[in-house]
Amino acid sequence: MSIYDYVVKAQDGSDVSMRDYEGKVLLIVNTATGCGFTPQYEGLENLYEKYHDQGLEILDFPCNQFGHQAPGTDQEITSFCQMNYGVSFPQFKKIEVNGENQEPLYEYLKSQQKGMMGNKIKWNFTKFLVDREGNVVDRFAPTVEPAKIDSKIVELLEK
Repeated sequence: MSIYDYVVKAQDGSDVSMRDYEGKVLLIVNTATGCGFTPQYEGLENLYEKYHDQGLEILDFPCNQFGHQAPGTDQEITSFCQMNYGVSFPQFKKIEVNGENQEPLYEYLKSQQKGMMGNKIKWNFTKFLVDREGNVVDRFAPTVEPAKIDSKIVELLEK
């Protein structure tokens, strides 16, 4: 299996093949709008604006599993993010990242890059970095600010 074998749900419920992102550098993040890390949306948007034209895609998967910090509908979440942080990167349907109902893409990501809790996601704003060939090359804890990932993104974009 590769990351490109997965299909995820767009915010409107339509299928999105991860093949659509082949050849791009991906930063895949599980997010929440009511979390202490929510201001990281600003840093994520800064990275997106800075590197999107060079091949960076940020894929945002809202998740309500941690402290119910992503309440509301998918549309309400997007409206909040656009209004408060100017988010323009793709946001997908709300998912679960752990447990029996976890999104299969996340099961794959966690199998490729384990964290402090092994195959579990600890909290909102865990970030996975994927190179242009679809390899999951790094995983960042929620406490890692997006700006701290900048140099790793540049390194992958220049390959």
